[in-house]
Amino acid sequence: MTIPRQLPNAITVARIPLAIVFFVLLLLAGTFGADDLALRWVAAALFVLAISTDWVDGYLARKYDIVSDFGKLWDPIADKLLTGAGFLGLAILGEVGWWIVIIILVREWGITVHRFLIVREQVVAAAWMGKIKTVVQAIALGWALLPLHALIGVTPWVIVTQVLMIAALVLTVASGIDYVIAQIRGRRSSE
Repeated sequence: MTIPRQLPNAITVARIPLAIVFFVLLLLAGTFGADDLALRWVAAALFVLAISTDWVDGYLARKYDIVSDFGKLWDPIADKLLTGAGFLGLAILGEVGWWIVIIILVREWGITVHRFLIVREQVVAAAWMGKIKTVVQAIALGWALLPLHALIGVTPWVIVTQVLMIAALVLTVASGIDYVIAQIRGRRSSE
């Protein structure tokens, strides 16, 4: 079986408008309040669908040996747009602390800017710790976005949300440090 060479990149690019639609739906769900959970379920489902495409595009690119520099650069950017929209939306709605969101977004976008600055020298693919970080962020956001508090109660939902967000924060900072160290080592070895 063959697939179009651009399919993984098309899936990556599709995550960008999905992130925008998800963000708008999330904010609208927060505007209507807890009485109408349907929009929140739709926003959460859209997030889960969109973040799942991260696995799909990578799998297809590796399986069919069509990994591209475009994919290496834009896949993490699309992920950051989607997860950033989730973190930002949850902070705006008062469900996640701004301090967590600010630390995560500074790390995420700092590394993204660095990747763009060095793109002519090299394209930096996500490292293993960055991939684990993205999975943990996806799980934390998926949990926090699903309005499960209506089913299990607010207190257990808040506790699990906080634990997952702290885990995402710790891995985000650790993977950022790992990235910086790898870049410093790479520069030293090339000199």
